[in-house]
Amino acid sequence: MNLDPLLPLMFEPIVRTALLEDLGRVGDITANAIVPLSQQARLVMRARQPGVVAGLDVARCAFQTVSPAIELRAERPDGSAVEPDQVIAIIDGPARSLLTGERTALNFLCHLSGVASATATLVKSVQGTRAQIVCTRKTMPGLRTLEKYAVRAGGGHNHRFGLDDAVLIKDNHVALAGGIRPAIERAKANVGHLVKIEVEVDTLTQLEETLALGVDAVLLDNMTTEQLAQAVEMARGKAITEASGRITAATAPAIAATGVDLISVGWVTHSSAALDIGLDYLP
Repeated sequence: MNLDPLLPLMFEPIVRTALLEDLGRVGDITANAIVPLSQQARLVMRARQPGVVAGLDVARCAFQTVSPAIELRAERPDGSAVEPDQVIAIIDGPARSLLTGERTALNFLCHLSGVASATATLVKSVQGTRAQIVCTRKTMPGLRTLEKYAVRAGGGHNHRFGLDDAVLIKDNHVALAGGIRPAIERAKANVGHLVKIEVEVDTLTQLEETLALGVDAVLLDNMTTEQLAQAVEMARGKAITEASGRITAATAPAIAATGVDLISVGWVTHSSAALDIGLDYLP
């Protein structure tokens, strides 16, 4: 897997905000009271369930923001599959700082690894088809960059990152514009030549009208597999096809078999269960 790491400046502000939320007004009063400032320690991160790792650089940032003296050595880098009890990373440094940073580091790592693991399950379910699993803008506020990175770590692909990088005309846009034609015509008249235009359609009739007007992609929302198969044939050579709507690992294979190019799933970013990862002291 060719997984490019995120630049630290892309997530450092998020990590700092999370640490400040935890440290409050006077810092970690428990660790400060119990652990001598000079004491050193080693912690080991282990998976407690099968999954895919994502977010080690973010965890490292959390620890090193508390103390630059902390070192995190990854044993299973981002994008790696792990099994229960497998060591993910070893962390060395000042014991007090390790205790102060561990919860924030684990919060990020467990959540992002959960996103990567859920994505990997979906990707595996459509192997052998042309369909790619893509995420959406349904991300937790403030975590979009990280969650979309985790999707890539799980073998998925990213949809648009925000409202400013592509046009996606949805049902409310169509309603407010007075129809599909005026919505598409206005979009084409107001965006640059490098901006792609996608239109959400609910019926084959809407699809036919959309394709006649010329767009880059069509979002086939909540269609049956029979409708999707027809839509793929109608759009062949004219537009990229994207299926969406309550898709799970159980339903994805049948949807992928229709020949769609993309399957977009929102729950992988906003509702994935965290991967259970333990962090234990090594005496």
